[in-house]
Amino acid sequence: MRRLPHQMPSSLREFRASRRRRRRVLAGGVAAGALAAGLLSIPNASAYPDPGAPPVTTMSVKSPPGGATVRVLLFYGSAAGGDASPVVDAGIEAIESIGRTGPAGQRFTVTATDDASVFTNGTRMGRFNSVVFLTGGGDVLDPDQEAGLEAYMEAGGGFVGVHDAARAEPYSDWFTGLVGARPAASSPTDTQRATVEVGDRVHPATKDLPVQWKRPDQWLNWAENPSGDVHTVARVRESTYRPGAGANGGDHPVSWCRDYDGGRSFYTGMGGTAASYDEADFRDHLRGALLWTTRLVRADCKATINGNYKAERLTQANQPGRNDQIGEPHGLVSAPDGRILYIGRGGADSSQPVVTDWNDPDVGKGKGQIHVYDPKTKKVTLAGELTVFGNKGGGDELVKVEEGLLGIELDPGFERNGWVYLHYTPHAQLDRDKQLAERRVSRFTLDPATDKLDLGSEKVLLKWPVQVHSCCHAGGGMAWDSRGNLYIATGDNNSSQFSDGYSGNNPQPNYKGVSFADARRTAGNTHNLNGKILRIHPEADGTYTLPEGNLFTGKETAEGGGKTRGEIYVMGVRNPARISVDKKTDTLYAGWVGPDAGEPSTTWGPAKYDTFAVITKASNRGWPYCMGNKQPYRDRNLPDPSKPLGWYDCDHPKNESPNNDGLVNLPPVTGNNIWYSPQGGAPDYPRDAKGVPSYKQDEATYLLPWLKGGGQAAMDGPVYRYDPSVTSAGQWPGYWDGKWFVGDFYDSDQPRNAVVMDPSTQGDGGLPVHSESLKKIVPVGNDGIKNLMDWKFGPDGALYVLDYGRGFFTSDSKSALWKVTYTGGGPTPAADQLARKG
Repeated sequence: MRRLPHQMPSSLREFRASRRRRRRVLAGGVAAGALAAGLLSIPNASAYPDPGAPPVTTMSVKSPPGGATVRVLLFYGSAAGGDASPVVDAGIEAIESIGRTGPAGQRFTVTATDDASVFTNGTRMGRFNSVVFLTGGGDVLDPDQEAGLEAYMEAGGGFVGVHDAARAEPYSDWFTGLVGARPAASSPTDTQRATVEVGDRVHPATKDLPVQWKRPDQWLNWAENPSGDVHTVARVRESTYRPGAGANGGDHPVSWCRDYDGGRSFYTGMGGTAASYDEADFRDHLRGALLWTTRLVRADCKATINGNYKAERLTQANQPGRNDQIGEPHGLVSAPDGRILYIGRGGADSSQPVVTDWNDPDVGKGKGQIHVYDPKTKKVTLAGELTVFGNKGGGDELVKVEEGLLGIELDPGFERNGWVYLHYTPHAQLDRDKQLAERRVSRFTLDPATDKLDLGSEKVLLKWPVQVHSCCHAGGGMAWDSRGNLYIATGDNNSSQFSDGYSGNNPQPNYKGVSFADARRTAGNTHNLNGKILRIHPEADGTYTLPEGNLFTGKETAEGGGKTRGEIYVMGVRNPARISVDKKTDTLYAGWVGPDAGEPSTTWGPAKYDTFAVITKASNRGWPYCMGNKQPYRDRNLPDPSKPLGWYDCDHPKNESPNNDGLVNLPPVTGNNIWYSPQGGAPDYPRDAKGVPSYKQDEATYLLPWLKGGGQAAMDGPVYRYDPSVTSAGQWPGYWDGKWFVGDFYDSDQPRNAVVMDPSTQGDGGLPVHSESLKKIVPVGNDGIKNLMDWKFGPDGALYVLDYGRGFFTSDSKSALWKVTYTGGGPTPAADQLARKG
């Protein structure tokens, strides 16, 4: 430890015994005690210094400060005066130890002082690579000294603020920006054990910490939440301690950083107790902060700052009476060369006729459109149109329809063969008498020279019947894994209107013998392809084989045999419009829409839950028997479906519907990872001896406080994978690598978040361990991306998003393809400004 004049005795023990805090007295002879008492009573940040005072002369500091002999200045001055606290003593000792240990190339020396005059000595300040504020807070710098610190940062210096540093210089807007936020007056003062969610798995201050870091400290609340203005590397989970009246809610930053005023600033709200500095993990946290601020390593402190992203609308409004730019948005996929292919379900614009009369041969006839956006020319081509059943407009569930062109994927060998897979409902196969339709997955060939689809090249891989007397919930998403298996998401195509919006298990309503309100006929049926995620392996000749590991083989002999379909990988999903596969891990991710009940019922079960799940193996996800974390519904059956029967057993579900032609004994239900209702995220209830929740709203606990429903429609997104070989300036940074994007069609309280999962629990319904909002990055609102229909990353690392528009069953002037790019630049400091090379 180096000594400054008047401050540094030869040993730390002697130093502690003799050290006294220096008091700075303002002009006019204000006593230190009165100053300390009044620090937080002055409301206006501009009240000090006096605006009439002569301008401060900014001292000169070389740029960048410090050098290869890395030095850290540790400032512990406090306006309160008196002896240094045990927290400061522990902090000094810990930071000195950090500087002496670790790899030789990352070591540094520490000079500690409480003498603020050091900041007015440009020659001396220019020697330090970074400054640490380990202060007790208060007005610790006079105007000249603050100007010196400002000059130091402008020259490219580094700053680390710890805990009460956020209370320093309370009248300075510039210092508020330097630390990032100010503590709320109602912050708790006791030491409490809490869980820190470590979301940044790249920054040197956090990359080696536990994702869920459990530790005691004094936890500050923030007067204004800095998220979006700073790069947050860790958050504290308020449900794990008592945050008090000034709580920040589901997003409570605790450590963050950013490039500030020419330099680098890192702040942590932790370190409020002396014991913190004995923790190995907390020392590692400080070490990483110091490595970046001293210029020993580079790091990205820009990735979650909202202003570093640009959302650009790529398509224009359609010409009147034409869908030349976009159809009714329903899905997108990116080609390896950067082209974006996106589909329109089949709803026509307002100038086109809508036929709802089943006696008319053209009932529901629409055009499922495939458009191609070329980023090189910025032009859109209408690649082709399929004649689909899917255009009946709006209305109630016995009028409207959600069939049509539902999904698109490109063959893994698309660059070579031009194959495009489409999931759709051909109008030509409609049975108007029985009101049945055919769903199919077909392969077509796209001419890369013209971006035109050869409709005569169709190879039908898979087809199955769907009832279309009643709407809705068609599903449609598709995705590939790395082994060439194609996943196909199908909706249960049933109404929950006849079960009051709960289970959707009313066996009675039917049309010409086909039930349209009993999801046990579809999603809960092992012999039906609706309400499933299928997995097949397409072959070159247009057929498919079945990969090993699906939920059924199709050859099961149980209950007499012939009661399963081998294509089923996942059963028990309601409306999985969007699915994705992380090809690094081959993990399947899915989201699906729930039923319509607005609140839980002690008679029938949970409210509508929209759901997201990480699916690591073939499984039953519960619908229509159980939802969320295995919360059961009540059974109902003939002769009187209005009377409740017993609760379903999620571990041993049985399909005892008269409409079931599959197995009675079903695979056990696997709990899901994310579910949300109008009341909040992941509602949970006390359970009785049989494991049945109370479903009393006033007894609910919300396990995921960062999300909420209302009008809700889950839209699964991708897992981002950063590719360092991509040279595009718009590529999203490595911070987002491995994060799963979950969103909702709507943009009010609903999720639009990136979450981190625990691989050890995610396959069994484990909750996310960390989440952060994307609503300022993927902008919401009427002039933003209000109705998110699909979102995927392109090969350039940018995020492409479909906005459905502002109407239903049509396209309008707001229907659009968007691109969201990163504009923040690379990590800092610049490679040629590192303190030590090599």
